[in-house]
Amino acid sequence: MAKWDQALKVAAASHPRTKEQTIAYGTAGFRTKADLLDHVMYRMGLLAVLRSRAKGGQSIGAMITASHNPGPDNGIKLVDPKGEMLEAAWESVATKLANCKDEDIPTELDQIVEQFNIPDIDSQVVVGRDTRVSSPALSKACLAGIAAAGGGSMDIGVVTTPQLHYMVVCINTKGGYGLPSLPGYYEKITTAFKKFMSLVPDKGAYRNKIVFDGANGVGAPSMAQFKEKLEGALEVEMVNSGEGELNSGCGADFVKVTQGAPQGLTLTEGTRCVSVDGDADRVLYYYQSPLGFRLLDGDRIATLIAGHLKHLLATAGLTDSIKLGLVQTAYANGSSTEYISNSLGVPVSCVPTGVKHLHHKAMDFDIGVYFEANGHGTVVFRESAMKLIKEKGGEKLSTLLDVINQTVGDAISDLLLVECVLADRGWDCPDWDKCYTDLPNRLGKVAVRDRTLVTTTDAERKVVTPEGMQDNIDKIVAEYSKGRSFVRPSGTEDCVRVYSEADTREGADLLNKRVSEMVVQMIG
Repeated sequence: MAKWDQALKVAAASHPRTKEQTIAYGTAGFRTKADLLDHVMYRMGLLAVLRSRAKGGQSIGAMITASHNPGPDNGIKLVDPKGEMLEAAWESVATKLANCKDEDIPTELDQIVEQFNIPDIDSQVVVGRDTRVSSPALSKACLAGIAAAGGGSMDIGVVTTPQLHYMVVCINTKGGYGLPSLPGYYEKITTAFKKFMSLVPDKGAYRNKIVFDGANGVGAPSMAQFKEKLEGALEVEMVNSGEGELNSGCGADFVKVTQGAPQGLTLTEGTRCVSVDGDADRVLYYYQSPLGFRLLDGDRIATLIAGHLKHLLATAGLTDSIKLGLVQTAYANGSSTEYISNSLGVPVSCVPTGVKHLHHKAMDFDIGVYFEANGHGTVVFRESAMKLIKEKGGEKLSTLLDVINQTVGDAISDLLLVECVLADRGWDCPDWDKCYTDLPNRLGKVAVRDRTLVTTTDAERKVVTPEGMQDNIDKIVAEYSKGRSFVRPSGTEDCVRVYSEADTREGADLLNKRVSEMVVQMIG
């Protein structure tokens, strides 16, 4: 117990738990109003040290962000040594430590050490934060926790979430994945992008200009760095780059939910537009067609990338040697799943919402492409596949390995990968859009008294509790041609999400409205 005296002393003096509200470690870590989080940040600093020790002293990441949530919110998520999300078994441990009484901190820490048989060795935690007003103070609280537990820390300041993941992996591979610095991150990706573009002399209908919506978040300063290094290879016009409120009327989540352009961006035909979210791990494309606004979401990005990887593997004669697969969630449009399976002939797996589930499943393939419909995703490669690609995959496929940030969904790396594929195909947005026709869909959210009343199964496509809700959904869906709808508790906000699709826009909207009203009647 004595070894945690300092941890208790600093907690009581500087980071006490002053509010009784319980907060849970969910899909994206802890996420709530920033003024509730000081003690949570401190305790996650303590926990990150134990996690580092449990992993043999490897570096652990701590990212302070609330992603696409409004500016007054904040949060923290821990990153494991290979850049993956915190191991699921530790989520309940994090929740218990975050909510215990101050005087119980030493006991909780002792129990964690005993439960996981953690040695008392050197540790390191890499801490990054987004651009929220609350982030600097919360970062200091986390760093104080690391110090109080006797851990080592590296404060890398304002970064995108994928940059933190990248740094953790580079440090733990001792530079094997790339130079463990932000200049190293920019250099690796931009050098590969420019090389790939030089390998495509005839780019057809492709034009090397995008309009970039930075969501008034940390993606904007990051893109400013990329823009400078990509001069001549990609022209970037930036909007919502910090002059307005974070995620307010802009960013990937706003564009996805409203099916329209963000504030500050005027859509004109012939312009390719891109939005990222507040911490730059989601990306969406859109453009103005003669018929109006057209969204190219995570499903479209996944199918574009998977289709081209299949083409490059076939060109190199590696189709039989390297197994390619695509991972989606229940939010994937039904038309995209049909296109991937039937037209592309690429195996598809469906998993519950949350990047940790997609990333894990993608590792089952030699090359796993995973994207949520919201634009969060990447491509992961087995070591054996990377070795074979470097030996026999040809220059284009080998070069793409370094455009991709495999550690986690990286909005800017992903958009550069999309640009590479479009250039190689000789396409612009209308060509890409023609691959398949989306079923009209609507994503809504419903305020309920307790989101945990809803539990699901079958990769979140079926409701288990409350009893009778799934029967009600099935009855409503049966009235709509090509109808599909599911209800799930949000992993990041205190609400329930309702997704619906049907063969007409009116049908999808009405289906969503009726299911939402039914949810309110049952648990509102």
